[in-house]
Amino acid sequence: MNRLAFTVETRAGRRALEGRIEALIIAGWTGRDAAAVEHHIAELERLGVKRPKTTPIFYRAASSLLTTEGAIEVAGPDSSGEVEPVVVSLAEGLFVAVGSDHTDRKVEAQGVTLSKQLCAKPISAMLWPLDEVAPHWDRLVLRSFAVTGGQRRPYQEGPVAALRPPVELMTKYLGGQGSLPPGTVMFGGTLAVPGDISPADRFEIELEDPVLRRRLTHSYDIRVLPVEG
Repeated sequence: MNRLAFTVETRAGRRALEGRIEALIIAGWTGRDAAAVEHHIAELERLGVKRPKTTPIFYRAASSLLTTEGAIEVAGPDSSGEVEPVVVSLAEGLFVAVGSDHTDRKVEAQGVTLSKQLCAKPISAMLWPLDEVAPHWDRLVLRSFAVTGGQRRPYQEGPVAALRPPVELMTKYLGGQGSLPPGTVMFGGTLAVPGDISPADRFEIELEDPVLRRRLTHSYDIRVLPVEG
């Protein structure tokens, strides 16, 4: 079990909330547009990653990988982040965070499930109630920025409308019924990178709600540990 301290931001204000996380699910290849999904698959194929068995596909990872800290440690220089909407199911209900499915790209070519297990999964400490954004979900916007050598550059940007909505992903994962059990977190897929997938010294992510005029943000440093054998 992983205990995380969150702040819930609602239309009425903010409140503290402790999350007890017992299950982590990484949904992959969740795009609504078949051509965009193929583009992302092709991106990873160039890195040696095999095509998924199904789309979408749901990988399980240890709940202990979730973190709201401002830095993670990785083994070697071959990992990178990717911004994703995240559904957090707690006893109090369903919430939305922004997260990064930080992944070891070298190991990903050997096995996606293994690669998902090797890196921490940063998420924002701020949450929104899902029911506050569900009516205008497709208007939310994802962005990420990579910082390398002190230079900050846009890395990803696009509407969440490019991805399958949370209710559809939860339904598919659960076989057509019910909602995510409390204590479960599901990453909802990412956007294609316009260029090469690349590592960075720091990764910044955000989810913008232009309707309610607010943003979920998180950033973290990537500390590379030496590989000695």
